[in-house]
Amino acid sequence: MNPVDLDRAFARITTHWDPHVVGELNGQLVKCVKLLGEFVWHHHDHEDELFLVHRGVLHMRLREGVVKIGAGQFHIVPRGVEHQPYAPEETEVVLFEPASTLNTGNTRNAFTKDQLKRIDP
Repeated sequence: MNPVDLDRAFARITTHWDPHVVGELNGQLVKCVKLLGEFVWHHHDHEDELFLVHRGVLHMRLREGVVKIGAGQFHIVPRGVEHQPYAPEETEVVLFEPASTLNTGNTRNAFTKDQLKRIDP
């Protein structure tokens, strides 16, 4: 019943593009992930995704342009919208999305994580 300490959770993550589950509610997962460099272009047919930047800057590339998301800001990518997350320097992001959401959406590649790690923050 303790609050989640994001600094502590992110300190336990040593990899990039590897979401870690830190909480669950109503069929949704709360995930912490460190990002660095480019991810793959993809979309999610059935799920919206919320990206909340804890530390750093996330550039959400969309076909219509780029949305820069800074610390303390979030951006929601609606289902079906093709996007490519890009972090020019290490960026810490909290994701809030349905448990069914595959991190690479409609694409399978080396970034795909079928099984997510769980941490007790």
